[in-house]
Amino acid sequence: MRAGEPAGSAIARSVELARHAERWGYKRYWLGEHHSIAGLAGSATAVLIGHVAGATERIRVGSGGVMLPNHAPLVVAEQFGTLEALYPGRIDLGVGRAPGGDPAAMRALGRNLGQNGDDSSKLDDFSQRLEELRGYLGTEKPGQTVRAIPGQGSNVPITLLGSSCASAQLAGQLGLPYAFAAHFAPEHRVAAAKLYREQFRASERLSKPYLMMAVPVIAAETDGAARRLFTTVQQRSLRLIRNEGVELLPAVDSMQPLWSAAERVAIESRLAAAIVGSDWTVKAGLEKLVGQTGADEVMVVTDTYEQADRLESYRRVAAIAAEMKIKTARHRAPALVRKPKPDKG
Repeated sequence: MRAGEPAGSAIARSVELARHAERWGYKRYWLGEHHSIAGLAGSATAVLIGHVAGATERIRVGSGGVMLPNHAPLVVAEQFGTLEALYPGRIDLGVGRAPGGDPAAMRALGRNLGQNGDDSSKLDDFSQRLEELRGYLGTEKPGQTVRAIPGQGSNVPITLLGSSCASAQLAGQLGLPYAFAAHFAPEHRVAAAKLYREQFRASERLSKPYLMMAVPVIAAETDGAARRLFTTVQQRSLRLIRNEGVELLPAVDSMQPLWSAAERVAIESRLAAAIVGSDWTVKAGLEKLVGQTGADEVMVVTDTYEQADRLESYRRVAAIAAEMKIKTARHRAPALVRKPKPDKG
């Protein structure tokens, strides 16, 4: 959301982007789950997925992701089973274990914060919830007394989301596709990719590892123009670490007056995987990312203040991806990659 605007306006822009992404050849469009965060209108993930799927025809629409500890697995299975019934073969269920909000929001959701438990116990709890969810979406078992209707037997594809090596290991051991959040945890991207493949065990659904890598990307006419647009992302990250609202703010000529030296270091670390620049620069960045991680699919996160800049960036990335012949998530279309122009920015 932009500062001061109603949520409906931001949602309408998301629908517009999804329609363009579909025409440009993107494979899927995912929406996340966030609670009580000023500037983010993504709290009712399943509702938004249905809205976007209803406004498009072919593109897969899913969650990036549903924070499973916030919900009863049966409810999630029923919601996504219903979405699958409405839009057959087009629904993805990405699940994660992050909170999606602050402790007060988690308590309001009825979530047990488990403050006395260590991370391994929280992971065990998540694993149990994930297994229960898979049971509700899979084939009904003999003696099963509770079923997800609709949902049982739908086999809605589940992808495990994560930003750590622990989630990578779990995804590998369960034989699930894995989506790594390099858009905010870039430091672990290579290690998590390696561990996921090392730990992978073939499952009924997946015979070999399938890794998705999510990164911030902004493509523009020149490197300088893209870097200026990127200040919107930097301002959002700055407000986040200051515990302020994260509404989109207009781009600025320089971040220097806005952040301290320590804040700059923290934000540059958080956004270290960002790929920002001209078509030439972005292509090189995507090739490097795929080379480093072996990603089977790249998911692009693009935040700009002006919708026209956002659409243009996705259009350029789609063209770059088509040239690279890699699969992309949530992106767009054709236009040959141009040779870089002199950077006047």
